Amino acid sequence: MAGAGHCLGMCGGIAAALSLGGQQSPAITIAYHLGRITSYTALGAALGFVAGQIDIQAWTIALRYIAGFLLLGMGLYIADWWRGMAQLERLGAHLWKPVQTFSSRFLPVKHPTQALALGLCWGLMPCGLIYSSLAWAATAQSASSSALIMLCFGLGTLPAMLATSFGAGSVQQFLRRRGLKVVIALFLIGSGIWSLYLTAAHSGHNAGHMPDHSRHMQHSD
Repeated sequence: MAGAGHCLGMCGGIAAALSLGGQQSPAITIAYHLGRITSYTALGAALGFVAGQIDIQAWTIALRYIAGFLLLGMGLYIADWWRGMAQLERLGAHLWKPVQTFSSRFLPVKHPTQALALGLCWGLMPCGLIYSSLAWAATAQSASSSALIMLCFGLGTLPAMLATSFGAGSVQQFLRRRGLKVVIALFLIGSGIWSLYLTAAHSGHNAGHMPDHSRHMQHSD
């Protein structure tokens, strides 16, 4: 929900287009968002599974640092204080082009199955908010836990997206307020700093409590 304003800018257009020229179709709208959230969940499961296959402490710590920095960057991005995350989105755009081309075959959307397929494709679009959430989900290092985190992320995007789909202008206006963005950004920045601090403290604690046999092996080397 913290990235509601960002969601309106990135996906608001396609969500609004699903109204089919003013003829509201709840089934098509729901199918599109179901596909989108399914993509997020599947990405989380895949990334969590891959991350969990590497049972190295340094890898876990690195993931937490990446997640913390991306959370910090996302907060700065939402407040328009730093646009570095846009560079990450531009890199992802190269991978997105073939998916975007493929998704065009489902337009115009006239049936829920088309909307579902379109949502599955658009869940892969380059977005700093998705990247930061995926980085955080990867720290769980578990397919099920990471999938659950991304499912919650997807559900958190629904207020903004449904407001766009069903033309709730007052909700959109509220989510676009500068003051709200700044407050949310500060919370995200604070969370990112706190995550980085905890990671640094935890890694230092582990380094200071190295098992005796590990110290002996290093001394022998």
